Amino acid sequence: MNALLPSATAPAIPVHTVAPTGWLALKARLSPAQAAFAEAQGFAARASQHCLLPDETGALAVVLLGLGAPGRRRDPFAPARLAGQLPAGTYRLEGERGDPDLAALGWLLQGYRFERYRDPAPIGARLVAPEGVDAEEIGRIAQSVALARDLINTPANDMGPEEIEAAIRALGAETGAQVDSTVGDDLLAGGFPMIHAVGRASTRAPRLIELSWGAPEHPLVTLVGKGVAFDTGGLDIKPPASMLLMKKDMGGAAAAIATARMIMLAKLPVRLRLLVPAVENAIAGNAFRPGDVLASRKGISVEIGNTDAEGRLILADALALADEEAPDLLIDFATLTGAARTALGPELPPFYTHDDALADEIARVGLAVNDPVWRMPLWAPYEALLDSKVAQVNHIGGPMAGSVTAALFLNRFVERSGSYVHFDIYGWNGSGRPGRPEGGECQGARLIYALARQRYPRG
Repeated sequence: MNALLPSATAPAIPVHTVAPTGWLALKARLSPAQAAFAEAQGFAARASQHCLLPDETGALAVVLLGLGAPGRRRDPFAPARLAGQLPAGTYRLEGERGDPDLAALGWLLQGYRFERYRDPAPIGARLVAPEGVDAEEIGRIAQSVALARDLINTPANDMGPEEIEAAIRALGAETGAQVDSTVGDDLLAGGFPMIHAVGRASTRAPRLIELSWGAPEHPLVTLVGKGVAFDTGGLDIKPPASMLLMKKDMGGAAAAIATARMIMLAKLPVRLRLLVPAVENAIAGNAFRPGDVLASRKGISVEIGNTDAEGRLILADALALADEEAPDLLIDFATLTGAARTALGPELPPFYTHDDALADEIARVGLAVNDPVWRMPLWAPYEALLDSKVAQVNHIGGPMAGSVTAALFLNRFVERSGSYVHFDIYGWNGSGRPGRPEGGECQGARLIYALARQRYPRG
């Protein structure tokens, strides 16, 4: 992924972003030949329309990008669509580009390619940092998103629980954080029976990975990420079509890792704790079964309604551990339910919290950084859907309100934290949009990083 070039870089080809209302004024500033060339190509500043204009030698001199008529909210990443379409060279954004930070970030995010198994693409269109943009900060954010995307895009044969741990250990080496893990049968001795139960059928040992960073006197922020490296559905096996994207079922872990990286590299005054339960939900003779009753770290007995709802089980043990330290802020990311996609689609993850003020802040910050989310209710009457006749709780709540009941289940394992937020993310772009190429996506991480910067400012 390209970094932003310093703003003093010269020369750079200007990219003029323009709405139809500003097109006549911009056209008047072009040379007569360029204006005629744009007219001949039918450029009218429609949304996503672009036009390349030459100078008198025939070399590329100006790029025009239409923003379309004002109306519905414009995508702040809109200029990024050119990053993969322009000839190799150096460009700078001019005109009605909206938030310059987001325009620059979108350009970098559009340049992402997953290239682990193929030759890297040549460097294409590079961008000069717009005036006032902190190029290093934008670069760190883009690199963290790229890390999460790489983790999600890597197939499960090369991204199992051990490789997830290796990624966290590499992050620890990069930032000076301490990393520890509890692996295999040690999970039972350590008090994590549900993580062990979900992962024990795989030949790749389940584990709980913990990263710790920051001064002890700072507020504790704990991130928890669902790290299911691959989900067969267990004995309640998924149909083949539903398994095709299950390499992304560790997308919550990837988002938590990316968030942790942004926080640590920005040196925010927090004590950071990252917890990732990493498992493969496989099938073997020792796999956990529908109807089993599992012990949990919290001491709550859990009846298994469906082995394909494994993510909330491993999260519950990790959340119980996190809650024991009563963090100031506890966040979990998880690719948890199809019900969330049915409710809000793939681009708008739901989140759940009892903290109304924090919920308002999350919604506002998400829009501000173009990482949108939508609050869903922790609807208390639906607690009854989790009733069990043989245990203290069933871990699934029936065919309706699946995302809500999953959040209610997780909420039972958190009591002491100052504020707790659960994100039910998708972690995937089914088709490309500006700044969001098709493939693994890091949802919610930029939002929580921006929120942390506001809540825990430096100096």
